Amino acid sequence: MFILIEAVLAAMVIVLAFVMLQEKNGRDLDKVSVIIQNSDDNQWSAFKYGLRMAAEDRKIEMFVVSTGGTLTAEEEKSLIEREIENGADAIIVQPAPDADTENMLRDVEKKVPVMLAGCTASKEKEDSALPVTEPDHYAMGTALAEELLKDYSGNIEGKTVGILSETADSEAAANREKGFLDGLKDTGAVISWSVYDSFSETDENALEFRSRVDFVIALDDNSLRTAGKYSAAKNLHGALVYGIGNSTEAVYYLDTGFAECLVVPDEFNVGYQSLTETAESLDDYFHTMQNRTVSYTVIRRDTLFSKENQEVLFTMSQ
Repeated sequence: MFILIEAVLAAMVIVLAFVMLQEKNGRDLDKVSVIIQNSDDNQWSAFKYGLRMAAEDRKIEMFVVSTGGTLTAEEEKSLIEREIENGADAIIVQPAPDADTENMLRDVEKKVPVMLAGCTASKEKEDSALPVTEPDHYAMGTALAEELLKDYSGNIEGKTVGILSETADSEAAANREKGFLDGLKDTGAVISWSVYDSFSETDENALEFRSRVDFVIALDDNSLRTAGKYSAAKNLHGALVYGIGNSTEAVYYLDTGFAECLVVPDEFNVGYQSLTETAESLDDYFHTMQNRTVSYTVIRRDTLFSKENQEVLFTMSQ
């Protein structure tokens, strides 16, 4: 009797799987909507290229929602609800740096699969209950510190540092800064100031009015481009720029000598793997989406056009 019951249950599972497969083959392509901050910004070129390649490989209909500027959790919620109403089967989203974002996205997850891109929704990564595809932000911050120390044979005692970041409220920003500061522990370097701002044209925190420092550390692409622009205009009082960036503009400042070092997260694979993992969830009802961690590359001016870095540069220009 036990064997008979097991056989019947196995047959039912096979029939259910067959029916689900037939239904999938008979309907339109799955639709995935992607929501990121300021979607037309050049820093997303590699990310969107990765999305397109994955959508092509997995036969997914993918759409990047047009956004401008920084979104709040409430604005993200409205966009997500609109996309679901318009037929989105899953959502890939860069979470807004807001205390309410985690709970809002967990509510969305009850309706459709949700994959986070770039960082977790909660500031503490361990508190996040949603899957995420991101680089190791702490490691990138540490890599910046290591590159700075290499240039001075480990001796930067008494040197002054200014830190730039778009926000202090995201998991990515917090871990990048922590990684950098831990990397400088016991070196005798002095953190003179930290600025957390998106640097609009009307910004009151203009860098030329900050106290002079020896190094400016930019923890994201927008901050790197801002520091590069100020450096090119000779408004950084001779400070050297080290930073994290993933746009062609960031590469330009490295190539022209207005940035000393660039740590580049693999944004192509953030896009490719986030959509691939989402597609797995749509293909298999029982699949639980997993966290994915992508790599990063340290680029210097003299290695910018090396064979190893050609692929990185190529994805940025797509």
